[in-house]
Amino acid sequence: MPTTHLLYLHGFRSSPGSHKAQRVGARVRDRHPGLTWWCPQLPASPLAAMALVLQGVAGWPRENMAVIGSSLGGFYATHVAGACGCKAVLFNPAVHPARDLSRHIGEQTSWHNPDERFFFEPRFVDELRAIEAGPGADASRCFAVIAKGDEVLDWREMTRRYRGARIKLLDGGDHALSDFDDHIDEVFAFIDPA
Repeated sequence: MPTTHLLYLHGFRSSPGSHKAQRVGARVRDRHPGLTWWCPQLPASPLAAMALVLQGVAGWPRENMAVIGSSLGGFYATHVAGACGCKAVLFNPAVHPARDLSRHIGEQTSWHNPDERFFFEPRFVDELRAIEAGPGADASRCFAVIAKGDEVLDWREMTRRYRGARIKLLDGGDHALSDFDDHIDEVFAFIDPA
């Protein structure tokens, strides 16, 4: 089924202003203007983020929606895909964010606006654990772009977690996927927009 509704979920300390979100949004505007596109600013609380997203897509047709997520957004996208039964594209997805983000409790700044601050609370780690225990995506409906050169997350954990998915494993690269434009055509071919 062609995708008519597309959700993009950004990563930790990121925003809809991220390079990848902006590039995907531009591609939708330029080539797929009929595609419903939503890239929300996610709250720091993982449970609040998932509540916002699942409420926002509640009226979307499950068979015609897809979700894209980067890093922590990839973790969230996996949860959304599991809950909705839709396709998911994941860029260097976080696999164990409760473990990894437990080191980041305290005040944080946004990557795209250092003046914007938020507090990552200890309870958010428990919220991440609760989400991790929730439904997982059907691996056959996932496409993961994973960089061996990711300086934040372990590519081996990512490839193990998404066994059975279509995986594009990059020999180098970085966490941000600075070469994102080299992959965007494959992303849109996978989601097959109407």
